[in-house]
Amino acid sequence: MRRRLLRLALWGLAAALLLPAAIVLAYRVVPPPATPLMVIRSIEGHGWSRGWVPLDRISPHLVRAVIAAEDQRFCTHWGFDAVEMRRAVDDWRDGGRLRGASTITMQTAKNLFLWPRSDWLRKALEVYPTLLIEVLWPKRRVIEVYLNIVEFGPGLYGAEAASRALFGRGATALTPVQASLLAA
Repeated sequence: MRRRLLRLALWGLAAALLLPAAIVLAYRVVPPPATPLMVIRSIEGHGWSRGWVPLDRISPHLVRAVIAAEDQRFCTHWGFDAVEMRRAVDDWRDGGRLRGASTITMQTAKNLFLWPRSDWLRKALEVYPTLLIEVLWPKRRVIEVYLNIVEFGPGLYGAEAASRALFGRGATALTPVQASLLAA
């Protein structure tokens, strides 16, 4: 009986480690069909406006604006920004409000696999898929997936849908000002 439970636990652990790795590997080449947030917002009645576009059809102004607004060290870190994490903890210790230090990779992992509310459990669970994404995807893919799944408003996902809904043009034609507004 004990051996059977141990074997079952080992199979469960293997599945918990290998299934996310397989999904991350698949999403390296296949656009994710949905995210938990998309499903949650749809159930809440917000609809689901989304249009996947490859990175070369997203304005470079938006790519730069998002990196500047969300994760200035995106191109140099390995999924976690130790400098920002240290600053966030120091600010909290000094009596400040606990603030986020999430990178674009961490936000992509959260959006692909986890729920939107911020809590310690979700933050802990975010670590493994973040590492997988950093190891299995090039940075171009990380930003491409992020810009195609991020919520720009209730039920409005990705740069293409946001650009069309808010500015009446595709993501490729965004001006620097429009890109900055979306990133903000």
